[in-house]
Amino acid sequence: MGGGEDDGIDDGSVVSVEILSEHDEAPPLPPGRHRTLDLRPGHGEMIKPAELIDVSGHGHLTLSDKRIYNALVANAFGPAMGERGREFQISTTLLRGSHKGNERLKDSVERLMKTIVRVRLSDGQTRRVQLLGANDLHDDERQEGIFTYSFDPKLIGLLKNSTVFGKLEIQVMMAFTSSYALSLYEAVARRHRLQHKTSEKFTIEGLRDLLGVPEGKLDVWGNLFEKAIKPAIREINGLAAFGVGIRPIKTGRKITGAELSWWNKNEDELRDAFREIQQPKVGRKARIEGRAEESTRSLQEALASLPKPKPPKW
Repeated sequence: MGGGEDDGIDDGSVVSVEILSEHDEAPPLPPGRHRTLDLRPGHGEMIKPAELIDVSGHGHLTLSDKRIYNALVANAFGPAMGERGREFQISTTLLRGSHKGNERLKDSVERLMKTIVRVRLSDGQTRRVQLLGANDLHDDERQEGIFTYSFDPKLIGLLKNSTVFGKLEIQVMMAFTSSYALSLYEAVARRHRLQHKTSEKFTIEGLRDLLGVPEGKLDVWGNLFEKAIKPAIREINGLAAFGVGIRPIKTGRKITGAELSWWNKNEDELRDAFREIQQPKVGRKARIEGRAEESTRSLQEALASLPKPKPPKW
């Protein structure tokens, strides 16, 4: 717990990097750096532009909504995603998951269309665009239909100049049972490869926005931590290739913000995460919590075994 310090806190509700508008001429990139849409995802992963990760106003989206949107992004990903007027197609069977009908898919699509992405442009302006553009659901009464979709032209203009992204492991994303865990995982995935940075500070509202907590819910820090933060951290630390932590920041006695930190796992932790992903979800919470408790005990035993320092000689 932080105690009594007054830390400087960034508002985490907008993208923390400057984004070129579609009217800006993209400057030459330094050697070794690439446009996001020119990259190729590795086996079992997807690449998601930062402009689609650090979003504001997605508290109404469900875990299923977020998975569907990631499938749409992964399907469209590539240079064509930065071209105006392009439409993409995907089978509805790839979007429905285990559900047979398309009703839930229709509801998810409409919620995605109502979600607003807020990004900060290089000239200081804040732009608001739809997360998902116009679309058509062909043969919507059939189990095997085709979903044709597009992205907001203003969003396309931002994506084509994107150079910041997160690499997301598909198996890990599909293993999450909490929408808060998925949102936090994406946010850290775009940050944890940064050099010389292993933490970031947020206002409480900024952290709520990052997690996707609905407005008017979990307003008290204790509830926010127990219902959203703690379950998200538990799942990420049990399944992902990196670990995360969140500590409250106090101004006097009042919690006014939080610090998000991340780190790379060691080989044993990576093996544990890989094995856990291969196992059924039944019993996962108990298995992850058991490993966390064992790790804590090991640390305490290691500290206890250290020789006690000798008293100084005056």
